[in-house]
Amino acid sequence: RRYPTVELRAETFNGSTHVPVPSDSAFLKALLFELRLVDDHVFVEHRDTCARINHSSVYAVSTAAGELWPVLAFHKSGLIYACVPLVEGTLEPRPPLLTVSGLSQGLALLLGIMDYISPSRKNEAEMSTKIGQLRNLLIQACPLGTPLNTNIRSLNSSFEDIQEMPVDKDQPAWRSSTYKGKPQINVCINEKVKCMQYDQRDVVDTWQVYGAVNCKCDIEGSAPNVTLSLNLPTNAPPLQDIVVHHCVTSVDPAMLMSTSIEPLHDSVYNGPYKFPFIPPSDSFNLCYYTSQVPVPPILGCYQLVEEGSQIKIMVNLKLHESIKNSFEYCEARIPFFNRGPIAQLEYKVSYGQLDLSREKSLLVWVLGQKFPKSLEVSLTGTVSFGTAGKEHPTDFVCTGNTAYVKLYFRIPDFTLTGCYVDQHSVQIFVPGKPKFTASRELISSDYYIWNSKAPAPMVYKPLLD
Repeated sequence: RRYPTVELRAETFNGSTHVPVPSDSAFLKALLFELRLVDDHVFVEHRDTCARINHSSVYAVSTAAGELWPVLAFHKSGLIYACVPLVEGTLEPRPPLLTVSGLSQGLALLLGIMDYISPSRKNEAEMSTKIGQLRNLLIQACPLGTPLNTNIRSLNSSFEDIQEMPVDKDQPAWRSSTYKGKPQINVCINEKVKCMQYDQRDVVDTWQVYGAVNCKCDIEGSAPNVTLSLNLPTNAPPLQDIVVHHCVTSVDPAMLMSTSIEPLHDSVYNGPYKFPFIPPSDSFNLCYYTSQVPVPPILGCYQLVEEGSQIKIMVNLKLHESIKNSFEYCEARIPFFNRGPIAQLEYKVSYGQLDLSREKSLLVWVLGQKFPKSLEVSLTGTVSFGTAGKEHPTDFVCTGNTAYVKLYFRIPDFTLTGCYVDQHSVQIFVPGKPKFTASRELISSDYYIWNSKAPAPMVYKPLLD
């Protein structure tokens, strides 16, 4: 798919040095040559010299008009995925890859296309059908040359629902199809908590909460107006680092000024956080945010000590009293790197069940759906190992007694910030009363408790005055 407006912008940026994208057949021929998928037995100095080793999937493709750069391309399961991102600036000298935002956008779009096509790679007829639908899906995913939705599988592949151009002049480009039926709105607040706990005096534990508000608005009309508000409980920490979807029509500037880099002060914006918007046709993330919550949901202590040929371990976990004690799942995984299979295990748990992985290199402590009334659980044990084989996990960072416990949990109908959507605050300027559903969840993400008897590989130390 070509975007003439994007090509015109590229020409404007580069003037006489602009290299146009050649015809499809010429581009394919040049790309196959650059990827060494044709004439790979022939040595071509500019492509094959040792002085030019490509460490990324970004190529300079030789065309009749000159070198076309950057071309993002990779070869996967017999298919080539490629795009030519726009560099919003001059190409001489070539800018660093990390400064070209179009590369990350193009990669996300290509990975979305690969995720859509790859499940059908063993069925030729199904793959042909999917590839035939790609053009129509790209009209929704990337209508004007900028990717708006890289989750291609979530898009509607029905031909009659897709419009090349909006019929209504007021219909925004991101609203690629119109809905017919009963109005309904689904909102899900998804919060993830990252944590690093060390249980050491000179090292500060760190944790971070980041959330996303996902919406799906099935509403009739070419450009329906919706206003949705996020609320916080009294005295809750404010939302910070708020980033909104491009369909949001206006926001209070104070909302966007609150950042986690600056210390909290009395003038910080505490909500309610109002978002007026014209929703896209499919699900989308209305906004992202972070928050500086006072405590992590689960406090932990891990001690691992080597005594001769054995290892003694002790794990204590405590659920904070402010956290909802109702999990969909909760487990602690204790890996043993750079050692052989677990040959002998003696343990005692105050709660839950301890399982040994099939490879005998990982202990899985399943805590289930609730902590006990005391909100505290403990595990003690002695572990000895057999001879190490190639199949057992190794890690260059976690050597010796440097080790961790990693927590995995999900708490439905709960957010660590207390953030929620008030159903009565939702405003929709369309006929009829829509059905509204809201849900919340808190999920662990990179939740580590490091062995306090050994130095952790990555620490955060406070600045000394």
